Amino acid sequence: MLAKLPPPKPLENRKVLKKLSTARAALAELKGVSGTIPNEQILIDTLSLQEAKDSSAIENIVTTQDELYQSDYGQQSFSNPAAKEVHRYAAALKTGFNEVKENGVIRIGLLNRVQESIKLNYLLY
Repeated sequence: MLAKLPPPKPLENRKVLKKLSTARAALAELKGVSGTIPNEQILIDTLSLQEAKDSSAIENIVTTQDELYQSDYGQQSFSNPAAKEVHRYAAALKTGFNEVKENGVIRIGLLNRVQESIKLNYLLY
């Protein structure tokens, strides 16, 4: 069961602020390096596939990196059903990412659409 919000004590403590500093430095480094990649969409696609793979594993939809990269969402060609579902999950994530990038805000309607897309994909599995 999740704890009730707001948290009973402040989250901004020394330990959290140290981690925030480390995370900020890592993101700045990633931002700098991503500018040198000819097509940064490759990095975004890879990260969304990895997130989708890990999240799907929680739902007992398990696939390997090889199976994911042997599949092609654009061509609707998949190495197995699990790879297909992971690609669909990643597509839902990218849809949400693109809308946030375009509008600069996360709205409840967007979260609902992404969630519905993911849920529908799992029901099809």
